[in-house]
This record gives sequence, C-alpha cells and structure tokens, in this order.
Amino acid sequence: MAQAWKCAGLRWAADGPVLTWVGGRRSVLARGKRVAFGVAEGGVRTCVGARGHACPVRAGVTGRSTGARCEECARLDRAHSVAADTMADDPRPYHVYLAWFGPGLVKVGITAYERGSARLLEQGAVCFSWLGRGPLMAARRTEELLRAALGVPDRIPYAHKRAVRAALSESASERAAEIAGLHARAVALGGWPEALTPEPFRGVDHAGVFGIDGAERGSAAVAEVAELVAGGAIGGELVAAAGPDLHLATERGVVVLDTRLMTGWELLAAVGEPCAVPVRELRRAAGVQEGLF
Repeated sequence: MAQAWKCAGLRWAADGPVLTWVGGRRSVLARGKRVAFGVAEGGVRTCVGARGHACPVRAGVTGRSTGARCEECARLDRAHSVAADTMADDPRPYHVYLAWFGPGLVKVGITAYERGSARLLEQGAVCFSWLGRGPLMAARRTEELLRAALGVPDRIPYAHKRAVRAALSESASERAAEIAGLHARAVALGGWPEALTPEPFRGVDHAGVFGIDGAERGSAAVAEVAELVAGGAIGGELVAAAGPDLHLATERGVVVLDTRLMTGWELLAAVGEPCAVPVRELRRAAGVQEGLF
C-alpha cells in the first residue's frame, strides 16, 4: 500500500515556500517543480487538533474548511492567541506593519518582531512597510488607531487577494505608492502610544519572491480548487506561490490551490493524474480599489 502523509501546512523560509508534513518532513517548493498528490478512495478529512495537541475525538471536518478544525478545537486554538487579545502580558516586542495586496487592498497588522517578514509572506503581501515597533499593547493600540482614523482594515479575504494578483502593476514603485501615502498619513496622526517607536517608510516588495513580477510572471490563474475529495487528485507545474496559495499549471490552465485545504487529509503521491478535484472559476478584479514530490 502506498505511503500516506498528512500535511502540516505551508511555511515560508528565507529561500521560498516549504510544505511541512506531520512527523517533521519538509518539501521545498521551487518554481518549475511538479506538485502532484491525491486522496485515497474512501479517505476522510479529520480535525488537525489545537496548539500541538491531537483532536481527542478525531472529528470529521468539511473539505471546504481552511482551518480543518472542529468547533471545539477551533475554540481552543484561538484561546491564548494574540489575534484574540488574550495574551496582553506577552513580553515580546511587536512590529506594526502596512501591507498591500493590490489596488485598494491595504491592511494594518502586527507581528512579533522576532518573526521578521515571515508573517507578510504567509499572508501573501505583495509589498509592505514597517510602521513602528513596541510592546504588544502599544502595537495593538496603534493598529486600532489606524483602523478608526484612516479606515484601514486588519483583515482582507484571500478571495480578494487572488482576484487582483494577475493584474498588478509591473513597477515596484507603483506597487508601493499606496502604502507610502498611507504611511505618511499614519505618521502625521496624533495619539500614537508613547511606547511605540515609529519607523520610516521602507517598501519591501515580494512580487519577485512570489513569481508574479514582470518576466517572472507566468500565465494568469483561471480557477481555484474548491475542496479536496476522496479519490481526487491534482498535479501541475508550480508557476507561482503567494501566501498559502500554489499556482499550478494543469491541463485545465493555471489553478490556484490553497494549501490550507490539504491539512487533515491523508495524501498519496500521484504521477500524471489530471486535475480531478472540484474547482471554481477564479473571480476577476474589476477596478478593485485576497514528502509527496
């Protein structure tokens, strides 16, 4: 019987995206490499548990869930998290950042200083700039200040990011212009927490890293995987990767696979299989101001 592996998610290293597997194995994903896997007939997707602990009841989860957790494990995973504001006593320094995903798609966020730009790569930020550095609650208050005063959201759906990814400007300076202007407006605001140290605008562009910049840009994606299913398979050449998304050149054209849909399944190596999973047409932006191989 073929070896089955459980995906533990996509991580971004200094040299690019890496698929991780339960047990510690890693698959480095280089552009031009073929990515192909399938789900065994009769396979069932099960909850991935919470905070390093397995789900006690191995609950089944829907194929369309990007979290791959049952209700109880999702609640436990969110507990004691920065995102849920349950770690106010976290002593680590934090960065406040502005991230740009496409025209009009700008968000403010925070990330632990020690993580560097990893959080921005994981979110698929095409370009970003730091705004300031300080204790967690000072960073959180600054994030709230920008949301209230400038109307900058702290979340952007991945569907919106995908919709604009194929139509970005080829100029890095043009891609950075929106957050440069927003950075200047943010710095001019009053009411910044005294504990937060402002940082000058320095645009960091990820388009080349993702493979969506100029000569690096491949064919535009035409569809996205809706879910994995028992007996299904997908395979194709990796032409780009941004955040959790892999852009695979298949016989159907370039299809975007959100790797969060892979977790919870037992996956098998596949060779030459067609794109045999449910897909849906990729929404297009219309003047938008988201060891198997």
